[in-house]
Amino acid sequence: MTGKGEDKATQNRYAALIEKIFFDRYKKGERALDFVRPDLKQAATDLSIVLPDNLGDVIYSMRFRTPMPTSVLETQPEGFEWIIELAGRAMYRFRLAKKSRIVPNPNLARIRIPDSTPEIIAAYALDDEQALLAKVRYNRLIDIFLGLTTFSLQNHLRTTVKSIGQIEIDELYIGIDKFGCHYILPVQAKGGTDQISIVQTTQDMRWCAQKFPALRCRPISAQFVSSDQIALFELTIEADEIRVIEERHYKLVPAKDLDPKEIAAYRS
Repeated sequence: MTGKGEDKATQNRYAALIEKIFFDRYKKGERALDFVRPDLKQAATDLSIVLPDNLGDVIYSMRFRTPMPTSVLETQPEGFEWIIELAGRAMYRFRLAKKSRIVPNPNLARIRIPDSTPEIIAAYALDDEQALLAKVRYNRLIDIFLGLTTFSLQNHLRTTVKSIGQIEIDELYIGIDKFGCHYILPVQAKGGTDQISIVQTTQDMRWCAQKFPALRCRPISAQFVSSDQIALFELTIEADEIRVIEERHYKLVPAKDLDPKEIAAYRS
């Protein structure tokens, strides 16, 4: 899945399908509504909508890229929002969660570091998400951000979580600190119009606890601020809310553009 925007017709089609499924189940006061993938086909038939080839993209779009239909938003109690989470294989759930929006802080200082991205990688990066993951990896930004030695174990890992179903982790790192403590670091990459998501953070953390219970899990989100500036967030979940433990912005520059005075200033 990529973070590329969709055209207006596609967005309207997706919104109509989600709106139909939601209101077929919604009653005032409801806080969770379950549905299954075949419900998309039934909704498309009822509305005379041609289904997209990739049914999963309808759900993915509403989970991470585009807002819910206005009529759905109007049912939200103050301070809460509807999210769509996985509830098993080809099973989903609308659920009211505390509203949270995490976006890069425009007032945060930018830490300038020499850009170590191989030029051939930069030339052939396929999209925002892949370009972001590559720049984070080649510039060892996870190491710099967390103060750990880390190693990329796998990217675009498709796996399953008990009671949730299939998930995809954008990139998975293993880390170690100076005391020998081992870490599991799921990284979600956000480019384009994608938003940092409590859904993805929660499912990443649950998979890490299921697969690597002995390792300390520290979920990370990486997001482009611009083509050469990357925001990194360390996240956690508290009382059903996504929280930022730490945020740093890194600006990738040619080594010749580094200012010795600026480097000296970082010591303090």
